[in-house]
Amino acid sequence: MTARHLPSTITMQCFEAAARHMSFTRAAAELSITQSAVSKQVAQLEAYLQHKLFRRVRRSLVLTPEGSLYLTEVRKILAQIEMSANTIMTYGGQSEVLRVASLPTFGARWLARQLPDFLDANPLIDLSVRDHVETFDLDQEDIDVAIFHGHGSWPNLECHKLFDEEVVAVGSPAYLARQHPSSAADLAECRLLHLSTRPEAWHRWFADQGITTDRSYHGTRFETFQMLIRTAMSGGGLALVPRFFVDAELAEGRLSLAWSHVLKGPDAYYLVHPEHLGDLSRVRRFVDHVLARAEADAPDGA
Repeated sequence: MTARHLPSTITMQCFEAAARHMSFTRAAAELSITQSAVSKQVAQLEAYLQHKLFRRVRRSLVLTPEGSLYLTEVRKILAQIEMSANTIMTYGGQSEVLRVASLPTFGARWLARQLPDFLDANPLIDLSVRDHVETFDLDQEDIDVAIFHGHGSWPNLECHKLFDEEVVAVGSPAYLARQHPSSAADLAECRLLHLSTRPEAWHRWFADQGITTDRSYHGTRFETFQMLIRTAMSGGGLALVPRFFVDAELAEGRLSLAWSHVLKGPDAYYLVHPEHLGDLSRVRRFVDHVLARAEADAPDGA
């Protein structure tokens, strides 16, 4: 293999610290090396990249456009190195790390409540949990198990159905009192809130009742159901959300059904993992735990 002459970690640390402090002197103090050592490392980096990263303006350091661009990438690299080191350092004895990805609102409103018992029952498994808004390649992202929403058939993934989805229209009691809709069609005249990944949701909700409106695509868009729900609770408009996300808010009166119609779609929530990881103990234990909790939480035990 051909040797690759890449910038060293200390070189990138010197550059990042100098850029953060806009001072070689303060960067040197933070890194416990001399000011000349920082200056030399940055100069070597500039020579390697063939671009100036800093320029001096009235005796102060300023990043060049190339320096600003490179700083963003260097911070990602250093953060990844630190994360990888922490993963190894926190590997305790026979413990294993299970890497989990979840849709943000599903993770916050359902999955998080299932984790304490799993951790109690599996003290040698450490969880690393992250959010993903859309489907992705688990192998490429180095994820063991994930929560997906969709049709339930993804290449090279073993899929376990958790919940069907029943979507309801909700709003704050105060907002609904001001709008006082007397029919489902009246909701089209309200402020409609949308999930950006489901721009057709309101159109489908109205069409499912035989209602035609040119306003079903109008309104404010959000990336997550969490923001959608919070905005609806604050009186910002009406939201279409899976009912099990807002059961607590409906029971407590913080949200009300804007209309009784329930939209049942073909998609559902699935726990997925790469087929080749199905026999791993940590994956199997997590799958069994989550499936048992989903079955217990399913309406009427179904």
